[in-house]
Amino acid sequence: MARWRALPGELDPQVREFAEQLRRVVDRTGLSVAAVADRTGYSKTSWERYLNGRLLAPKGAIVALAEVTGTPPIHLTTMWELAERAWSRSESRHDRTMEAVRISQARAALGEFGPAPDVREFDAGRMALTPGVAGPAGVSPTMPVSRETRETRGSAGGAPGGSGPRRTTLFLAGVVGVVTIVVGAFLLTDGGDPRQAVGTTGSPSPSSAAPSTALPSGVLCAGADCTGRDAEEMGCSGDLVTTARSATVGTTLVEVRYSSTCGAAWGRITRAAQGDGVRVTVGPVRQTGAVTVAGDTIAYTPMVAVKSAADATACAVLASGEQGCTP
Repeated sequence: MARWRALPGELDPQVREFAEQLRRVVDRTGLSVAAVADRTGYSKTSWERYLNGRLLAPKGAIVALAEVTGTPPIHLTTMWELAERAWSRSESRHDRTMEAVRISQARAALGEFGPAPDVREFDAGRMALTPGVAGPAGVSPTMPVSRETRETRGSAGGAPGGSGPRRTTLFLAGVVGVVTIVVGAFLLTDGGDPRQAVGTTGSPSPSSAAPSTALPSGVLCAGADCTGRDAEEMGCSGDLVTTARSATVGTTLVEVRYSSTCGAAWGRITRAAQGDGVRVTVGPVRQTGAVTVAGDTIAYTPMVAVKSAADATACAVLASGEQGCTP
């Protein structure tokens, strides 16, 4: 029986159970991880991550494992669906934690411009606009006010030592201040970019711009954000990938792998040997990969953003010196 590493202690119970089930399936067949990788078309590195609970396997990998081990796919896919939901819940909790950190950082940055009032303290039942009265943006707590005091404030000249124009100016300043506070609170609590809240100007760069449409569950990048990243880790493989073009170099198969959901392509070689390499080229952008471990037969490159699969070319560079590319 294979000697598996201890699963991470923080794993969700359903994800842990699923990883343990995958290990039992592999153990029953007597296959090594390298052999599983070779027969399923997913790399040895990826299977090590799946089996050690560091990454949730895509559904396509689970279906492939069921096929090569003779396991009824319905059982594995049912467990995968439960694990995928648990994994998504864990990611959501992580996202909320990171959002809270970003809001805290934004508030700290706002503090550089002076103490910011806590908008939660603006209780409509206890605050009143009082033009000409000192306080943040002309807003002061509503204290019990006597009739004499109200009449004094309403008399000509306004506040002691004040004048009509001065009172009007202070009132306008107060209104502007209130609007500023409300807008700031909206940005901090409604998902606005904290960098914009502290005055960052300019539109976001193409690589950091969010996709215009919501991505499917488990997909973590799209377009330029995918360039240089691992397709499986970003959720762009499995059911979301197709082979756009392929060629045979010696006995090695080289492919352009393409995901329209992620708007990215990458190169892959199979039936390869240690020292064989693969590269994918899109215009001036190039990414490379290689088989570095004896026994591995698959290697793939990081992704490159593309508008169409036709934009990408994949090439195999074998250790023997033989080379070839997809048409």
